[in-house]
Amino acid sequence: MDYASSDVRDAGPRGTDMPLPHSARGVKVVVVGGFGVGKTTMVGAVSEIPPLTTEETMTQAGVGIDHNPGAQGKNTTTVAMDFGRISINEELILYLFGTPGQERFWFLWNGIFEGALGAVVLVDTRRIEVCFEVITRLEDRRVPFVVAVNTFPEAPHHPVDDLRTALALSESVPIVTCDARDRASCRDALLSLMVYLSNLAAAQETA
Repeated sequence: MDYASSDVRDAGPRGTDMPLPHSARGVKVVVVGGFGVGKTTMVGAVSEIPPLTTEETMTQAGVGIDHNPGAQGKNTTTVAMDFGRISINEELILYLFGTPGQERFWFLWNGIFEGALGAVVLVDTRRIEVCFEVITRLEDRRVPFVVAVNTFPEAPHHPVDDLRTALALSESVPIVTCDARDRASCRDALLSLMVYLSNLAAAQETA
């Protein structure tokens, strides 16, 4: 089974007719990462509505242009964005936007990040180098983020301190694990971002 496929665990019921509470506040969250780390899978797993995806079949046209080490088995790619929605509670609705991972589509990030409250950076420890530029871009844009290590079955496990050092992250940035196929696991990763953003806001208020 291709790990980055649409095969998800515990997806639960979905429907486009699910009503939103009138008092709910909607916020925009972006799921980012390098090529093939599981962004589309995560959005699809956690979304309570059928997700919008822009997956296209990869062709020979990308040979020599796209650099996809460690993801040779992947035959589709996001060319614009993924979109989903999840209700955290009756007061908070997250609108999820997944970014394209291949560098030639990164020009689309400008629009996707407009108005975003924060981001989840998905990391594949087999190819940790593909997220270096992603994190640099988030830091340059001053977008708060958490790092979610996608637990691919064959991926090596590293202590959190080692990952923090490899990614050059400050002690304040949360690092969590996440199975991008599992709805509950993805929801927990998003909740960690919400807690982090809340803590940042509280710190700014008391500063």
